[in-house]
Amino acid sequence: MLILEYLGSHPLAFTITSLILGLMVGSFLNVVIYRLPVMLQAEWHSQCKEFLELDQDASEQNKRFNLATPASTCPHCDHKIKPWENIPVFSYLLLLGRCSQCKNRISLRYPLIELLCGLMTAFIAWHFGFGLQTLAAMVLTWSLIALSMIDYDTKLLPDIITLPLLWLGLLLNINGTFASLEDSVIGAMAGYLSLWSIYQVHHLLTGKEGMGYGDFKLLALFGAWLGWQSLLMIALLSSVVGAIVGISLIIIMGRDRQLPIPFGPYLAMAGWISLVWGEALLQTYMGFAGLNV
Repeated sequence: MLILEYLGSHPLAFTITSLILGLMVGSFLNVVIYRLPVMLQAEWHSQCKEFLELDQDASEQNKRFNLATPASTCPHCDHKIKPWENIPVFSYLLLLGRCSQCKNRISLRYPLIELLCGLMTAFIAWHFGFGLQTLAAMVLTWSLIALSMIDYDTKLLPDIITLPLLWLGLLLNINGTFASLEDSVIGAMAGYLSLWSIYQVHHLLTGKEGMGYGDFKLLALFGAWLGWQSLLMIALLSSVVGAIVGISLIIIMGRDRQLPIPFGPYLAMAGWISLVWGEALLQTYMGFAGLNV
């Protein structure tokens, strides 16, 4: 309790502590981003074999693979990562970005995710101050980082992350943490149905799937957290960011324009911006439009 009182009365200490916490969570998110899709795929394969009444592979049944087991290893030489080699960001710098055993390069993505998570967590602490809003915003931030990277890698937005967050948003807003409960419930419904409707119209006209059902749930999640008033801003921001990034990938990197680009990361980015600056952005927009809010 004394530590909490100290952090609550010393914003700088709270921000620095949040930075360290974010770095550690970022290290865990690297595990989640890689392992969760593999775990889900294995579960789906097992369910399909059970449904088709096929024999389960005994080796697959006995092989444990989850967020804790087996221990992390080098992808090149299977060297088990020691505790001192797993300190967020710093271990990467000390090892000069290479495995201590085989000297192969370690992907720069790992420390970047840790650093991003640390900085975003510290910013949330500085922006909201000590309290329930900050804790909730941190959980949402960490989840959005994981969802964005998983969607980028696999074009999946796992229900195991999005649905609990949706219910958590509704729960938090019973006491109006981010929005009123009425706005939160309407936001969850409107968020899902708006993208679902666009999907159905697009599919009817083109015969193609313009987005996945995970995108519907992600926007519903933001509606539950931030209220229905945030949805239009999030949709506009995500479209602008998506267009800029997509065009840049085509022009600069020569990406095939026929390849689908996951929309989840852009929605996540827009939702986080709305979480932090949504009210200020709305006030600015209304000012330009000559409207009073």
